[in-house]
Amino acid sequence: MKKGMFIGLALAAAVLMGYGPAQAKTQFVTIGTGGITGVYYPTGGAIAKMVNKKKKEYGIRATVESTGGSVFNINAVMSGDLEFGIAQSDRQFQAVKGMAEWKDKGPQADLRAVFSIHPESVTLVAAVDAGIKNIADLKGKKVNIGNPGSGQRQNAIDALDAVGINYEKDLKAESIKASEAASLLQDGRIDAFFYTVGHPSGSIKEATSGARKVLIADVTGSGIDGLLAKFPYYAKATIPASLYPGAQNDKDINTFGVKATLITSAKVSDDIVYAITKEVFDNFEAFKKLHPAYATLTKAQMLEGLSAPLHPGAVKYYKEVGLMK
Repeated sequence: MKKGMFIGLALAAAVLMGYGPAQAKTQFVTIGTGGITGVYYPTGGAIAKMVNKKKKEYGIRATVESTGGSVFNINAVMSGDLEFGIAQSDRQFQAVKGMAEWKDKGPQADLRAVFSIHPESVTLVAAVDAGIKNIADLKGKKVNIGNPGSGQRQNAIDALDAVGINYEKDLKAESIKASEAASLLQDGRIDAFFYTVGHPSGSIKEATSGARKVLIADVTGSGIDGLLAKFPYYAKATIPASLYPGAQNDKDINTFGVKATLITSAKVSDDIVYAITKEVFDNFEAFKKLHPAYATLTKAQMLEGLSAPLHPGAVKYYKEVGLMK
């Protein structure tokens, strides 16, 4: 038997047995999201669907897992139980710095950012009869800042501090869950409440649709600009007034917020991260239609609010398309 024929037969046998270049090994990746009723879960599902359409090209099979959210996802990505996860940008920052839940574990040095998604805006809902149009008008008012341990509570305290308002001395502060605040506002038991949330939000719609006239107040000022400069996980945000026809707003609301971000580990290969990034950005218009919260999203904004180092696989794509130099 000639040598060339022998090699050919050997290669054919290898293909039939599932080896060789004709059948590349599929790499499985899992994206950690949040509760199935939230925005994170369908977002992860859409990303997985985009990548799976190119399964033959990339050799990647993506699945989605409903999880407890940001902290769980970061820890699972760091332990290798997940390849990707969606997490709030402030949690991303804290993990990288070894703060909050990661104080005992120390800085999560292998945490990497891929891109940010939608803003979760610090939203200040106020009764018109309380005379509140901006956060600076809150002094002396009855304001819900959120229950202890909640994301919006710390966001609210940060914002109040930035404009010189001490929530313990200058407000009649309440500490109830955001889900209960809309009814309290309509009942006249509070003048305003904070809620860090993606829009449109059912709770905000409830608050702005009752008999008591309500508006969404601006959270702006030089102090807020200083806050954004101090904490890289905060970014400016705009809430479209059109989302809440029941609110007494005649123009869009200016505020700030955190970002929902896609995170991964430095141990995940460049090729996998590149494929995920490319499919989302190459199908950007389809991605934006996933949720009304994405309506005003731009590609440039998806590189903002990231406080972990960018993964090299993502950087490769951004440089290719001119989003980074």
